[in-house]
Amino acid sequence: MSTMLLDAAGRRRSPATMPGFHSGRPPRNKGRRYPADPPNVEEIVAVMRQAGTTPHGLRMRGLIVVLWRAGLRIHEALALTEADLDARRGSVLVRRGKGGRRREVGMDDWAWEQLAPWLQVRVELPVGPLFCVVNGATRGRSWAAAAARTELRRVAREAGVRRRFAPYQLHHAHAVEMAREGVPLIVIQRQLGHTNLGITSIYLQGIDSTEIIDTVHARHAPMVSVHSSLSL
Repeated sequence: MSTMLLDAAGRRRSPATMPGFHSGRPPRNKGRRYPADPPNVEEIVAVMRQAGTTPHGLRMRGLIVVLWRAGLRIHEALALTEADLDARRGSVLVRRGKGGRRREVGMDDWAWEQLAPWLQVRVELPVGPLFCVVNGATRGRSWAAAAARTELRRVAREAGVRRRFAPYQLHHAHAVEMAREGVPLIVIQRQLGHTNLGITSIYLQGIDSTEIIDTVHARHAPMVSVHSSLSL
């Protein structure tokens, strides 16, 4: 007869709490596709304000602008070092992006201004990743993606943002905003590190039907030669 394991209160422990229970089991959300619903500018700025100006808050604000304004994925952002930043050129070097590919992306002046306070804090910490642990024995070392996601969700919730607010959503918002600004699709593809335009076009499904209708409805009439006529 196997020994029954009990918790501190003397109750039988759930098998899910046992070491190795989840080994080999796919996560519940594997393969799940979330709707194209990137946050808007007002929501993102509200989260940045909520983060505050403590070292932890400045780190979060810096992470948000790199995800949002440079379009990086969470693992790309957390792998950055200070040497990967070139504020003069406005460029960020992604040494190992999706599929192991290296690329250089752009980031606007406003984003560099928002990142600057964290960079001032970062120089006081041990050498290591750009976005690192701030306190404790591991200060200066890598900030875990799971911890960054949890912190991002918490701050968004406190800011009153009710939609899903995850690093991927900020990456997605970057693509949608550039499309709205008229940036060529090929530039958006290169910025996001996509292998083909088909993947990039999927991101732009975040543009809603009202915007499409209003844009097409506002088109000018076709221009024709004075010697031609459209009369039927």
